[in-house]
Amino acid sequence: MAGLCLLGTLLVMAGLCLLGTLLFTSSCAPPPSAEPVKIGALFSVTGPASFLGAPEEKTVQMLVEQINAAGGINGQKLQLVVKDTAGSPEKAVSFAKQLIEEEKVLAIIGPSTSGETMAIKDLCQENKMLLVSCAAAETIVNPVAKYVFKVPQKDSQAVTWIYRTMKEKGISNIAIVSSTDGYGAAGKKQLEDLAPAEGITILANEVYDKQATDLTDVLTKIKGNSSVQAVVNWSIVPAQSIVAKNMKQLGLNVPLFQSHGFGNLKYVQQAGVAAEGILFPASRLLIVEDLPDGHPQKEVLATYKKDYESRYKEEVSTFGGHSYDALMVVVEALKKAGEADREKVRDALETLTGFVGTAGVFNFSATDHTGLDLTAFEMLTVKDGKFVMYKK
Repeated sequence: MAGLCLLGTLLVMAGLCLLGTLLFTSSCAPPPSAEPVKIGALFSVTGPASFLGAPEEKTVQMLVEQINAAGGINGQKLQLVVKDTAGSPEKAVSFAKQLIEEEKVLAIIGPSTSGETMAIKDLCQENKMLLVSCAAAETIVNPVAKYVFKVPQKDSQAVTWIYRTMKEKGISNIAIVSSTDGYGAAGKKQLEDLAPAEGITILANEVYDKQATDLTDVLTKIKGNSSVQAVVNWSIVPAQSIVAKNMKQLGLNVPLFQSHGFGNLKYVQQAGVAAEGILFPASRLLIVEDLPDGHPQKEVLATYKKDYESRYKEEVSTFGGHSYDALMVVVEALKKAGEADREKVRDALETLTGFVGTAGVFNFSATDHTGLDLTAFEMLTVKDGKFVMYKK
């Protein structure tokens, strides 16, 4: 009987030990990994606007890898879901619906172009989807829509820089050429609206198809007006290079100003010697080496430029910079919100101030969903096939 009691006692003790071991093991086991935060991205990686979308896609892939390697945000990794729109507004709409309804992303960054962005703006607003566009047209954020933001500088700010540079050069009579896409139309309107206040007279105002491969006929009309002192072109590829080449071929020897969409050296390479002397407003990313050491953007710009160029073996562009800014303002808002709740992240983004990006120092508000002012620009020119700061 005593033996049975001893055996029972031993069994009870063994059971308690086993239970204790299981409890200890359970308490020491690492918690299951938190679900990743999905970020959607719409970029024109291929197609006619690939000079914009390809560096944008490369940039965010690089950044997400860096962020995840450092532990993610608020203990969660980022999961990037990229869709290649090929520059098509129709594809942008279709992919945006997928990101909203199927992928259930926290936010969408992109698209690359203004036309695509305008095609999905209402869709994102209706679905309360946070959208941070990489396109420049001011109509994206004017009027303000609660869930729609953008990171490139405003068209009106670029036009102001162009017109004030013209006045410094004694230019008052100009010709405008612009593409028929969303970006071209938005820029054309700003050029027209701001001209009177800046003392600029528009003597010719021509539009052309965004797919045009020769603009000789348009520029011949302008050459016929001897009073034209400068030409402003507002477009993206391929016309940015074609206008420069056709002007040189025609002997239209007046300054050529381009929009802030000219910030990719590939455009210069395509135009060749005709690109020399082109003037355009742009962010400081393209001339970071010329910035003084104490400049608030220099460290961010230099680090991004070094990381991108060492990884991809190609020159950095302002377009990759736009996707850098779009992703990073969402990341900063996610940190500020403390959790991946879209409404909290949206509210945090709208109140994000003092954030140093590639386009400038961002200060968002309920009435400003771009967050940049005139100080975000420098006037650049092309010299010996490179971008340099324009000197008066």
